[in-house]
Amino acid sequence: MKAIALLGSTGSIGTQTLDIVAQYPDQFRIVGLAAGRNVEMLAAQIRQFRPSIAAICEEEKLSELKEAIKDLDPQPVLLAGQAGVIEVARYSDAQIVVTGIVGCAGLLPTIAAIEAGKDIALANKETLIAGGPVVLPLVEKYGVKLLPADSEHSAIFQCLQGVKMGGLRRILLTASGGAFRDLPVEKLATVKVADALKHPNWSMGKKITIDSATLMNKGLEVIEAHFLFGMDYDHIDIVIHPQSIIHSLIELQDTSVLAQLGWPDMRLPLLYALSWPERIHTDWQQLDLVKAGNLTFKEPDHQKYPCMQLAYTAGRAGGSMPAVLNAANEQAVALFLEEKIEFLDIPRCIEYVCDRHQSDNRPNPSLDDIVAADEWARQEVLAARDKIGRDRLLFLS
Repeated sequence: MKAIALLGSTGSIGTQTLDIVAQYPDQFRIVGLAAGRNVEMLAAQIRQFRPSIAAICEEEKLSELKEAIKDLDPQPVLLAGQAGVIEVARYSDAQIVVTGIVGCAGLLPTIAAIEAGKDIALANKETLIAGGPVVLPLVEKYGVKLLPADSEHSAIFQCLQGVKMGGLRRILLTASGGAFRDLPVEKLATVKVADALKHPNWSMGKKITIDSATLMNKGLEVIEAHFLFGMDYDHIDIVIHPQSIIHSLIELQDTSVLAQLGWPDMRLPLLYALSWPERIHTDWQQLDLVKAGNLTFKEPDHQKYPCMQLAYTAGRAGGSMPAVLNAANEQAVALFLEEKIEFLDIPRCIEYVCDRHQSDNRPNPSLDDIVAADEWARQEVLAARDKIGRDRLLFLS
């Protein structure tokens, strides 16, 4: 059985990973769990999967967690805070670490896992977007496998199996279009949080659902694809595919195009990351192309989705700029979810912060540079919010 340490166990990625482990107990076992703050769910997971070590990120919740499982025998090692999450990530018995933590918070635990020689099932795209210049050399240094566990990059990875070095010509990332794909651009100024959280195809956490509505998720995936597969930005394209049946495509040097298809279900890329290079037989619903019906495609509207171009620009700038883009996006999305800014203020805030960083962009950032850029960008978003608010008042007056 493959021993798994799972980071972000109570989130969408985490719970679906545990569904897989529960369904295939002869293939996988959980040795470590780490969660953010949901004590009740984490305690239930500890009871069911009996890990040797578990951590909760919010330190003040540790005593509550200890109380919730005090009757268990044997007791797992219980830790708290980021240091505790890092200990789970590098736990000695784990063979592979699933990184389901949302946002840049997953960067340091992922680095710790790599340095401990663990293979990574990467469901946290921010790890590469913010930390690619640091993470990739570590992957090579420690000889670990970095296996994509999100649907788009898993699709590319699956299509590349058997393709020789130099055979790849172009990557095509498919995008559902998010909650507002059928909404005229002029109506975006009045949309609310509840509207943006109504994803037509996927069931995901709030942050990534908002990223899907702005299409920043696809821009971030462009940067991730650049780091994962070594393609330059001129050869990574985005296409809107409303049905979410084709999860991404690759074009080869002879213009052949390969695609990976399946129902919108995150369990499939997670299972492939955990089982690679093997394929495990499942009883999941098979894809029925007749039932799926028409598969359609269209070019993304850059006026409607300015975040895409912001991501391409940041990716091409390189250095610490992608870390700034990512942090600015995380902070702006958090403000939108708290109803402190409007939907269209998300790209405005990001653009303001990235523009401010141009003169300070570090071409070869260290981990300390990336962490500092991340912290700076989050603070700058607050300044951007205030400036946008003042500009709006001046315009209305």
